Amino acid sequence: MDDNEPHTDTATSAEPTIDPAAWDCLANWSEAEREYFWMGPFGGGVPGVVRRIRRILDVSQRGLAAILGVSQSVVARWETGRTSPRVDVLQRMLRLAGVKVELRDEATGEPVEPMRADGARKHGGSRFPAHTDLTATGWWIPREFREMTTVDYFVWRDRSRKRRDPAIRYRLNPYLKRRERALFGVPCDHPAVHQLAAEAEHLDEVREARLGSRRGLPPAA
Repeated sequence: MDDNEPHTDTATSAEPTIDPAAWDCLANWSEAEREYFWMGPFGGGVPGVVRRIRRILDVSQRGLAAILGVSQSVVARWETGRTSPRVDVLQRMLRLAGVKVELRDEATGEPVEPMRADGARKHGGSRFPAHTDLTATGWWIPREFREMTTVDYFVWRDRSRKRRDPAIRYRLNPYLKRRERALFGVPCDHPAVHQLAAEAEHLDEVREARLGSRRGLPPAA
């Protein structure tokens, strides 16, 4: 070959081949996905979180998939935003990476905590509606004994007081709920049972003080 002739490298001049079976091949993406991709960069969102976790753990998609017990294609779909991991799976990945998620109010920047796990529950064991506010109205008495004309009312009241089992009320009516919140503010969480029991005890003290004032008795020390 003449040294003056231009040299062509067939290995570099050949056009790259597209493997349509590869998960990250643009040929597999829709037109909308390609347009969105080239409009970036954007905040990573959930796909970026998954990639950050992989970077912290220093594992490939296949490696993360093996840890989680899923297929590599599932991790690939998370990272392209086609699907998202379940919350419990995301929490597991965060624990593996030693990362803690913190919620903040978008307007004030103040931290927002999850609702407490030991919040008061109904007698059946279910939680009260999260959007309602709980207040104690006294001590719990079964519905059929709530007439104060029966002995059972006082038996159950004393029994619940001994067990520290308060009667808990919540409102679903939007107007009444707004009115109470305007008067007393918006609680940040549901109180625990022992806090509502203390509120019921306070109601007992207020009631006894009122009865004593009517009878002309001095307040209890």
